[in-house]
Amino acid sequence: MYKKTYNCQITYKEEIASGIIDMRVKSKEITEQAKPGQFVNIKCCDAMGVLLRRPISICNIDREKQELRFIFQIKGEGTKLLAAHHVEDTIDIMGPLGNPFTIDEKYKNPVLIGGGIGVFPLLMLAKNIPSKDVAVYLGFRSKDLVVMEEEFNQLSSDCLITTDDGSYGIKGFATQLLEQKIQNEKVDIVYACGPEPMLKIIKNICGNNDIPCQLSMEQRMGCGIGACLVCACKTKKEDDWQYQHVCKDGPVFWGEEVIFDEE
Repeated sequence: MYKKTYNCQITYKEEIASGIIDMRVKSKEITEQAKPGQFVNIKCCDAMGVLLRRPISICNIDREKQELRFIFQIKGEGTKLLAAHHVEDTIDIMGPLGNPFTIDEKYKNPVLIGGGIGVFPLLMLAKNIPSKDVAVYLGFRSKDLVVMEEEFNQLSSDCLITTDDGSYGIKGFATQLLEQKIQNEKVDIVYACGPEPMLKIIKNICGNNDIPCQLSMEQRMGCGIGACLVCACKTKKEDDWQYQHVCKDGPVFWGEEVIFDEE
């Protein structure tokens, strides 16, 4: 399926933590269409060694300014070259892509839980959820990687930070906060984005407590439109299973759909 690409001018760029870049670009077309949970596929440069685009979650949009915001971590040559761009440079972006989170007024007590770079797409979701009683639990490896705490604090009176090593916030994992929340208060949906081991735990917690959850899957991608098999994800199909594409059928899936390894 053909998707449009747009030449977008960079309007803002800042390194908000070591190797983590906050970037904003001008795009009337993408900001008019984008929904929480979707992503864009970015051409990082014209170098021969970096032909594939890089999928990056949409962090937020400003329709008034026609600005698209995304945050990414420098992990390889592609994201390194993307981070080398400057304000007023133009980059080639395809999007918005993928299926978004399901937002419904019937969910009065939602929990948003993110780990590492999975925190970024939750901001737009938090801004669009109708409920005023949203809990946000964010997990990071250490204090130097904690980002966006102030922004989430403005959207939730129950925003908590965990770090693996205890260097900031609560020592432990965000999934532990979810378990405590469920034991003590009503939770009617969980939205999550992060590494697969975290998502697997969240799926099990929610399944054991009959709480629906939506998982935004982090997968390596090739085309971003479902034409290749790089981002295959195992999902349930009636009494059997099938492979679906994270880029086209996701990245957001209902937890009950997803089959993780060793399940």
